[in-house]
Amino acid sequence: MSTYILGIESSCDDTSAAVLRDEYLLSNVMASQEVHSKYGGVIPELASRAHQINIVPCVDQALKRAGVTMQEIDAIAYTRGPGLLGSLLVGTSFAKGLSLASGKPLVEVNHLQGHILSHFIKVEGAQNESPQFPFLALLTSGGHTQIVKATDYLHFEVLGRTIDDAVGEAFDKCAKMMELGYPGGPIIDRLAKEGDAERFKFAKPHLPGLDYSFSGIKTSLLYFLRDNLKENPNFIEENRADICASFQKALIDILMDKLFKAVKETGIRQIALGGGVSANSALRNRVRLEGEKRGWKTFIPELKFTTDNAAMIAVTGLFKYREGLLSPLDAAPISRAAEI
Repeated sequence: MSTYILGIESSCDDTSAAVLRDEYLLSNVMASQEVHSKYGGVIPELASRAHQINIVPCVDQALKRAGVTMQEIDAIAYTRGPGLLGSLLVGTSFAKGLSLASGKPLVEVNHLQGHILSHFIKVEGAQNESPQFPFLALLTSGGHTQIVKATDYLHFEVLGRTIDDAVGEAFDKCAKMMELGYPGGPIIDRLAKEGDAERFKFAKPHLPGLDYSFSGIKTSLLYFLRDNLKENPNFIEENRADICASFQKALIDILMDKLFKAVKETGIRQIALGGGVSANSALRNRVRLEGEKRGWKTFIPELKFTTDNAAMIAVTGLFKYREGLLSPLDAAPISRAAEI
C-alpha cells in the first residue's frame, strides 16, 4: 500500500510544499521572495512575513496538483532546522496546526539531510538512478559546506565542514564587492562563462584534515580589488568576466581538493552533490569530469532539487516515517544544528 507524504519547507526565503507517493514526486510548489534582492541579502523579518503569506497557497496548490486530499496524506514532514528562526517558526507552526486539524502525524526533518537525500526523489518516466550506500555527499550552500558520509537513509557522518564561512557566502560576497547584484552565485556563474579562469590567482587556505575555510579567499579578493582599483578605477568593469571566472575556479578547487582527500581516506567512490551551490554549472561539470577521470560514480541533482524545496523534505520524512520516527507537537525549530 502506498504512503503519501506532505512536505513543508520554510528554512530561508523560499516557501515550498510537495506531495510524494512513496518516493515518487506528485507535486512540488515553490514561492520565491523577490523583496530581498534590493537589500543584497535575505532580511529575516521580511522572509518570515512572506512565509506567512505564501504557505497556505503553496500547500493548497501542492495537494491540488498532486490530486490528493489531506485525508489521503499519511504524514506531514516539515523542516525543523537549521535555518532562519523566524522562517522556521512559520513552517513549524503551520505544520503543527495542520497536524492537529487533520489528525495526521508529524515528522521533523533536518534541512541538510534533505539536500543529501534529494537524490532519492523519483519522477515518473525518468531514469531515477540513486547513490548506493555508503556514499560521500559534497554539501554546498549559502550557509553550509560539508563533506558527509551517508551509510543509510538515516545515518550520516560529517567528515569535514567549514570552520568559518560557507562557499555560497563567498560567492555572494564576491558579487557584493563587485556590485553585481543578489543572489551573487548565479550572476558569477553566468559571467564566468565568458572569462579566463586562469588569468588571476587568489590565496587558498591550507587546513589539515577535511575541514574548509573560505574567509581567507574573500579577504584575498577584497585586497586584490582594492589594489587594482587604485591603479585603474575601471578595473572591475574592464575585467569583470575574468575576475568572476578566476575566483569561481579558486572556490571550486578548494571544494574539490578536500573531496579528493575524502575519497582517498574512505575508499568510497560514490559521490553525490547537493545544496544550492550545486546549481553552479562549473562545479557540476568539474564533478562530472573528475568522476570520469577517477572512476567515480557521480550523482548531480536536477536544478529544481538544488534549491530549498519541499520535495527533499518529503522524501526524508518518508524514510523517517517508515521507521516510526515521529515528531512531538512541542518540538521547537532549531536555527543551528550541532550535527546533521
